[in-house]
Amino acid sequence: MDFAFLSETTMTLLAAVPTTLALFSLSVAIGGLLALLIVWMRVGGNPVLSAFAKGYIFVFRGSPLLIQMFLVFYGLAQFKVIRDGPLWPLLREPFVCAVLSLALCTAGYSAEIFRGGIRSVSPREIEAARSIGMSGFLLVRRIIAPIAFRYALPSYSTEVVLMMKSTSLASLVTVWEVTGVAQRLISHSYRTMEVFLCAAIIYLILNFIVLQAMALLERSLSKHLRAPPVKP
Repeated sequence: MDFAFLSETTMTLLAAVPTTLALFSLSVAIGGLLALLIVWMRVGGNPVLSAFAKGYIFVFRGSPLLIQMFLVFYGLAQFKVIRDGPLWPLLREPFVCAVLSLALCTAGYSAEIFRGGIRSVSPREIEAARSIGMSGFLLVRRIIAPIAFRYALPSYSTEVVLMMKSTSLASLVTVWEVTGVAQRLISHSYRTMEVFLCAAIIYLILNFIVLQAMALLERSLSKHLRAPPVKP
């Protein structure tokens, strides 16, 4: 094992970590906001919006993320109205296409996770809130949303970790994140095992940090569920 090569490779891959983190954070943030909109359409009671939300979820959960990314990266340029539009300078960038693809995909999965959290809210808690005068947005903000998010958080943590790993697909649309840089190093050195070993360790560390952050958030939202310490 060439430790000098491993050290040099690790430093080269670490330089690509900011790109991976940017892909991850932007896609999770945009996808989370879009998921909330889809959930609102799904449970809002409007049959047209509900049907659209169901179709969106079916399409993005039922097709591979890689194909979705290729369709966005290679497909948008096929439409003249998009090429002539004001957003084309952004949409032709590989990084933007990768973020858009990741966000659209995670929104479909996250929407179902959030909907499951909403369905876990007890009707008694909603009735109790209404009995003291809460309704509309106040009811959602103070009662439904916090409880639903707490129930959805364990499953959502898994989705967030999957998004971190999914950023590696961006290398296939020429985004030089960790996996993309690793593939470029392999093409120059032909040392596949060492390079991918370094990349795997970096992803493990990143996902460990994400999991610890999500676990900390889950504990902070569940303080009232923990049993008080037993006094001697």
